Amino acid sequence: MSKRKYKISVIQLNLNDVAENNLKKCISWVRDAASQGAEVILLPELYSSHYFCQSEDVDNFALAEPLYSTSFVAFSELAKELGVVIIVPFFEKRMAGIYHNSAYIIDTDGTEAGLYRKMHIPDDPHFYEKFYFTPGDLGFQAIETKKGTVGTLICWDQWYPEAARITALKGAEVLFYPTAIGWHPKEKEQYGENQYGAWMNVMKGHAVANGVFVAAANRIGLEKYIEGTEGIQFWGASFIAGPQGEILAQASHDKEEILIAEVDLDLQENVRQNWPFFRDRRIDAFGDITKRAIDK
Repeated sequence: MSKRKYKISVIQLNLNDVAENNLKKCISWVRDAASQGAEVILLPELYSSHYFCQSEDVDNFALAEPLYSTSFVAFSELAKELGVVIIVPFFEKRMAGIYHNSAYIIDTDGTEAGLYRKMHIPDDPHFYEKFYFTPGDLGFQAIETKKGTVGTLICWDQWYPEAARITALKGAEVLFYPTAIGWHPKEKEQYGENQYGAWMNVMKGHAVANGVFVAAANRIGLEKYIEGTEGIQFWGASFIAGPQGEILAQASHDKEEILIAEVDLDLQENVRQNWPFFRDRRIDAFGDITKRAIDK
């Protein structure tokens, strides 16, 4: 059962390095977050490598790992040692030819509380994820841990109110979004402010519409590893929001940081009592939402 109050953390990092170094780095930062009182700790999307989806290259499949191998072993031991919950986003090799963009939810005793596979897979310039990732098949979940009941969605899932709604309806108190999102450098001046603003606003909207806490952990830094391209400038700005969309903690665009905020379930209940959006949902009128388009 969830405590009425517990502390969550998002860790914002530059992860433009090899797997071994990224693992050591993340372990160190998780230790720091735990020492500051964090009880549920979130890492950025695909923590173990640079963001390889900037190109379609079969060699990048070598970055994937089978379930319960390197990442799980390392963070399972760490979670048990520290007594914290750790959300670990990783590149999963399910079998030859089937790979997922996934996240472990590792409980305080080192066991797997849950596994999430990214449901929405983008295909944009330098975000060629459809080449690598099979869409998730585990659905949207609320995962019970010894600290609280949490939901994990991943990056592109951020834009879908249906994903947030279902996860919240299943009982998630916090929506965690491990993320790898940034600007194309040549577009930043013209579009950058609106792109970043939309990203913030849609997730704050999920917090308000569902009366939940929302936490997003992004990367920082310019990742430019393909000759003849400008790379991606990850915009950081990781944040934690409360159930009215209020910003409880906010990171910079360009620094490695730990954010910590308190989840207060009494506050959440009070917000939902005063803004009873779940009560007033017209579920009898929502059937069309399952259609690809509503044709006239």
